[in-house]
Amino acid sequence: MGPAEAGSAETLLIGDIGGTNARFALADRDGTGFRNERIFACDDFDSPEGAVEAYLTAVGAPAPTVICFAVAGPIVDNSVRFTNNTWHIAVSSLAATFRCEMVHLLNDFEAIALSLPAMDPAQAQAIGTVPAGSLGRSDFSICVMGPGTGLGAAGLLRRAGTDLPVVSEAGHVGFAPESPLQVEILKALQSRYRRVSDERLVSGMGIENIYWALGQIGDLQLAPTSDARIFELAEDGRDPIAAQATDLFFEILGQVTGNFVLSLGAFDGAYIAGGIAQRHAGLLAASRFREGFESKGRHQSLLARVPSCLVTHPQPGLLGAAEVARRLIAIQPG
Repeated sequence: MGPAEAGSAETLLIGDIGGTNARFALADRDGTGFRNERIFACDDFDSPEGAVEAYLTAVGAPAPTVICFAVAGPIVDNSVRFTNNTWHIAVSSLAATFRCEMVHLLNDFEAIALSLPAMDPAQAQAIGTVPAGSLGRSDFSICVMGPGTGLGAAGLLRRAGTDLPVVSEAGHVGFAPESPLQVEILKALQSRYRRVSDERLVSGMGIENIYWALGQIGDLQLAPTSDARIFELAEDGRDPIAAQATDLFFEILGQVTGNFVLSLGAFDGAYIAGGIAQRHAGLLAASRFREGFESKGRHQSLLARVPSCLVTHPQPGLLGAAEVARRLIAIQPG
């Protein structure tokens, strides 16, 4: 059974779609947030259109008035292809299938950046002693980074009350070591990769790379270990190499985030998003993240004033997509 035909009721369909899962929800023209969230495995559907039809049927919603999806990948010619599944999401196909004139794709970290002003302030917990700044001012410049499958990054500028996202692929900047041990880690990883980007160290595969490199440096025979297992071993204190790897992981995350602040001029705040940081908030809080963040030579005093915060909202990508969907419906003639 397919979705109901479009009627007088508005359906603001939003989504946050990655290589493995597609999260869908509905937003309302007025208010904030979203409702009727559902998660679908991408492998269960041949196309995104099939997953959308299943969602609309599951929640009993009519065909969408607005479709706004945050997607984990670069958007080229109003479409995106995923590396981990066969889906191809195209604005033209969604518009034709659902007879919807308002279809918009945005980068997943662009959506997270746009979500930040809409969050409850309690959902941005300070990392370190610098208190979180206010996002209610008429002007600010902030950024967000997040290690997960990859390393996402985006900026957000507010000028005269208008929020302007800055889409970025900063996770693919080349890794710059800042200690003798990090130099040795870089040398070890160069034997594996033609080019070592920040994402090669600050991501799910990144913590695995750091753990492996420490084994190479110490001439240790370490068994291949998953990112989840490395964090688990670090948290229960059973593996000193895992503990060293996780502390290096968060220290380098701090370095990379501080570099991004300097590059964007995001001196009003840096936000860390994503499941890795949320799941291991205790390790992050106890790590050398702020030391890495502030260690910027002649600009150390400048970075020492910049707040850094952990985003604890469970679905910031959906929250940001909801904000964009409301903008789209608001600018349409009545």
